[in-house]
Amino acid sequence: MLPPLDVLRSYPSHDATLDGLFRSRHATRATATMLVDDTQSLSWDEFGKAYEALARSLAALGVRALDRVAYVAPNGVGHVIALFALARLGAIMVPLNPAFASRELEYALGHADVSFVFAGEDTLANVQAALAARQMQATIILACGTDGGFPTLQGLIDDAPVSPLPPRPASDTPCVMIFTSGTTGFPKGVLHSQSNLVKVGEANLGRLHLQPEDRILIVLPFFHVNALFYSLGGALAAGAALIIQAKFSASRFWHIAADSRATVVNIIEAMGTILKARDRAEYRADHRLRIAYGVRQHSVQHFRDEFNIPHLFSGFGMTEIPGVTCNPIDQPNKPGSMGLLATHPDPAQPWAQARIVDEEGNDVATGETGEFLVKTPVVMLGYFRDAEQTQASFQDGWFKTGDLVRRDADGYYFYVARKKDIIRRRGENIAGAELDLVINAHPGVYESAAIAVPSPLGEDDILAAIVAKPGHVLNAADIVEWCRPRLAAHKIPRYIAFIDELPHTPTHKIAKAQLRANAALREQAIDMEKH
Repeated sequence: MLPPLDVLRSYPSHDATLDGLFRSRHATRATATMLVDDTQSLSWDEFGKAYEALARSLAALGVRALDRVAYVAPNGVGHVIALFALARLGAIMVPLNPAFASRELEYALGHADVSFVFAGEDTLANVQAALAARQMQATIILACGTDGGFPTLQGLIDDAPVSPLPPRPASDTPCVMIFTSGTTGFPKGVLHSQSNLVKVGEANLGRLHLQPEDRILIVLPFFHVNALFYSLGGALAAGAALIIQAKFSASRFWHIAADSRATVVNIIEAMGTILKARDRAEYRADHRLRIAYGVRQHSVQHFRDEFNIPHLFSGFGMTEIPGVTCNPIDQPNKPGSMGLLATHPDPAQPWAQARIVDEEGNDVATGETGEFLVKTPVVMLGYFRDAEQTQASFQDGWFKTGDLVRRDADGYYFYVARKKDIIRRRGENIAGAELDLVINAHPGVYESAAIAVPSPLGEDDILAAIVAKPGHVLNAADIVEWCRPRLAAHKIPRYIAFIDELPHTPTHKIAKAQLRANAALREQAIDMEKH
């Protein structure tokens, strides 16, 4: 296995643009497989010809530098071809959740002020309705059919005009706008440059020790920074292959992993929770996965000992600041840790710095909890057309994450809670995330979320919304008895609400803001002070 810096240096140097990075890897990987989805497989050479042709067609249609072009369709090879074609023109891809309801789609298309939209056959009607509702004249391109193929896109590639492309844009040109989850208000459009995507990919190569022979399985959506920057970016940096799935399927996950010969996969916590709860008859022991990124503490034992994946990673990043921390591959992972500050394989490339500060902005002592501030060379360019929010997100050049963390004496960071997830009860601050971990460990609990609700005595009381595992019957007394030996008395929930499912953001995080806004939730909850 080559060390990360040797992998990077095995390719010609590049200018940190997407086109430049591709040319560098194509020089030695031309005939190797680059992209695979359910309908096709493309070599590096075939991919390069496809996105250059699409770029010429898009230029002929009127796409210009800095135009915003939405992509509203399930994951597929077409996503990557469109991203590179647009980047070659200096335009900005706006990948959107194909499951967006009309109101969400109207907002995103309108806020991004798009001039073109790639739509899937399944999303076409919704896109047309959203554009009509906003009275927008954007041009629609049918990106893919229901079978995952892309006949219209292929037509633009096959019939591309023979015309020169404009000069390659600079590396600091915006190339992608990713919308935040919008858990605290309207989603914000986060702009990133071509250089940011390229460098985050190189850093991810370093964290996971990716190799040119790796086959990286993508089950996360391309409208999320994880799939675009970590999986796609890492594969590009390593010259590896991408196995693209339209969406995550728990029942088919192990069959897909084994049959595709995937060696690396990125997941999120919810997926790990789902997979460890699935029937083991679905598991394929002949898989080749050696790396799984995003496996959290409560799933580590299952993935290591039952699923036989030797290298498990967890880290911290945000849409605005991807790739800040990660557990190192060559050292034991500390349970529950976000890892150490990440680095770039090239020691000459500066990377993330971090501080932990109190409410007055002063650095806290080792082991104490405070807000996580980050300074990184791959920070977002800003929130699109929102200078006020962009400015408010920084403090003297440090990005304010809104997350509470602590750092131990060895430099490992530990997530505590979102600042907005803190519950104030009996004069004490309680992290809702801590309660979630304890309740989720109950053998009959599938998923839970602890939130603050108003207390008649002032401050907050705690409500735990709980989803039971299939076939399990829970009662509130069981939950309280489970919590007693594991939590201080003031942390034990007063209200217990059993519900069929929890609301989630498009990136599968629990939408606690929706739970807090649901006044009926407290009415249906069991008040343990009355039982």
